[in-house]
Amino acid sequence: MFLFSSTRSAWIWLIIRLYLGYIWFTSGIKKLSADAWTGENAGAAIQGFVKGALAKAEGGKDVAGWYASFLENFVLPNAKLFGYMVAYGEVLVGLGLILGLLTGIAAFFGGLMNASFLFAGTLSTNPLLFILATWLVLAWKVAGWYGLDRWALPLLGTPWSRRKRD
Repeated sequence: MFLFSSTRSAWIWLIIRLYLGYIWFTSGIKKLSADAWTGENAGAAIQGFVKGALAKAEGGKDVAGWYASFLENFVLPNAKLFGYMVAYGEVLVGLGLILGLLTGIAAFFGGLMNASFLFAGTLSTNPLLFILATWLVLAWKVAGWYGLDRWALPLLGTPWSRRKRD
C-alpha cells in the first residue's frame, strides 16, 4: 500500500511525526521541570492522577476494574518511579519522532502511553494521538525517511535491507 511502503508518502508521515513529536516533547519538558513529576515532590502528580482515575472507577465511570486494580496496587505504590518514567518517556518519544530515529518504536511507546491515559479515563487529545501513533507504527518503513531512520534502519539490518554477513 502506497502510504505504508512508498517513500513518496514520507512527506505525509513527516508532518504527522513532527506534530506528534512536538506534542510529546513539550509535554515531557514541562514535566521534567515540574516539582510534582521529577522534583522534590516527585510522584505527587501521578498520585493525583491515579486517585482521580480510582474515583472514576468507584463511580462506575470510564475506568475498568482491572485497570483500577493495576493503578491502585502497582502504580500508586511506585508513583515516584512512574513520574520519572512518564516525564522522561515523553521526552524520548518526542525526540525519536522529531529526529525520525527509530520512529516505529517511538510511536509505539507514545501510543502505549496514550492507551494508558485512555484506560485511566482521560480523553483530551489521547484518542487522536493514539490513532496517529498507530498509523506511524504501521508506516515505520517510510515514516522516518525524512529523518535519521533513512540511515539508521539500513545499518541496523531492517528486514528489507539485510546486511551481508562474512
